[in-house]
Amino acid sequence: MSESKPLTLQVLQEAVSGAAAAFRCVSRLEPVGGRGDKVFPPTYAGAVYAREQRRVPGRDELVECVLLDSVQSQANRMEEALQAALDEGRVKIPVIEVDFSEADKDLLSAIRRVTSLQAPHRIADAILRDSLLGGKPFRQTEEGKSLDKISLANATALYELCPTALVFGMWDSTGPKGGLGVKFQRAMVSEIVGIGAVYGVKTSSRIDPLQIMLNAGPLYRSAKEGNIGWTLDESQAMKEKKSAATLGKDGRPSEANHGNIVPSVSSLDREGRPLSGGVTIASAEQTVTLSLPALRRLQFPLNGKTDVKVNAAGRTVLAALGLCAAALAAEKGLDLRSRCLLWPTGPMNWELLDRPGQPPVQVAMEAEAAIEVLKQAVTAAEKLGLRWRKEPLVLKPAPQLVELVKKSQELAAASGGDVDDGAEGK
Repeated sequence: MSESKPLTLQVLQEAVSGAAAAFRCVSRLEPVGGRGDKVFPPTYAGAVYAREQRRVPGRDELVECVLLDSVQSQANRMEEALQAALDEGRVKIPVIEVDFSEADKDLLSAIRRVTSLQAPHRIADAILRDSLLGGKPFRQTEEGKSLDKISLANATALYELCPTALVFGMWDSTGPKGGLGVKFQRAMVSEIVGIGAVYGVKTSSRIDPLQIMLNAGPLYRSAKEGNIGWTLDESQAMKEKKSAATLGKDGRPSEANHGNIVPSVSSLDREGRPLSGGVTIASAEQTVTLSLPALRRLQFPLNGKTDVKVNAAGRTVLAALGLCAAALAAEKGLDLRSRCLLWPTGPMNWELLDRPGQPPVQVAMEAEAAIEVLKQAVTAAEKLGLRWRKEPLVLKPAPQLVELVKKSQELAAASGGDVDDGAEGK
């Protein structure tokens, strides 16, 4: 392997302005408990894992693989890392922030703020759309209206307000054009896959220290205010169709989370699919790519005029932003969820796919170096007149949005926490 060259502004400028295809980083991972330790992938509808057969280098046969962290989830983690670095003062990047502090007293669960780095659809999210700037709906303000005209050939407004949308992708489906709203593809893509997956069994059990028995009920929904919500006294129960309303489906103590759970072991559901009992894997692999052709499609006109140098400067800033996000996320580690903590077996080795037929250029990049290159790229763009916001654009949630959140929290508290999951993730 050739010696790595450090990431510098010049290296990035040459890569973006030239014909290089991408920056790439492929990392081998293992469970923090060591090889053979069980890890738990994310579950999807039906409590199942995302499984598939894949071609793996060095193996002639197809290999059973399981998704450990999706492209959408990885984008979220990179944006979370940028948000943390922004809060710590390590970076200065544009964000739009919805400030819930004044509405906090009306909510059951505190919501301090939601930023464009946290909202599911970034700057195009309905949370921002349904918030106010200077008393006006955001999309009806000068800043919001500027988003109605953005395109690949005119990405300046998005660069100024929310450049991460140009790195991680965006579809303005909630704006005034609806489904015809502008789309920007993902330039930065990351995914973590478990290779050679063997599925484990799912176990469940709970010992109740009070030893409450199954037949100790039925429990009824209490009609009295200010109590614990249920009663054993049928005369104090709420009425439904002139009869006492049982708690939950059948009034068993388990409906109030009391009683034992009988120990059980299961491996397959009724359709023969592995249940969410974790997996052991031969290895895990994280693949991160930053597409330079995707960035080269973007143009940043100033005062109605397009300049080659300005375009190159803007694209370089976005490339630096993407690499910085990846480096900061790596710095935070790979604790993906409960019982899914992974550990890289070596350092993140970045490669620049520069010229077809030639070996990739090895690029060394740590978080602090990536932050410094980002600062230098932003300064270089500013000298050409391409600037972005240095301070958050702060919105206030509309009263209707606050009321919707409040009502949803009240319903969740009463029903056990079900939420509307119809919206797509990032």
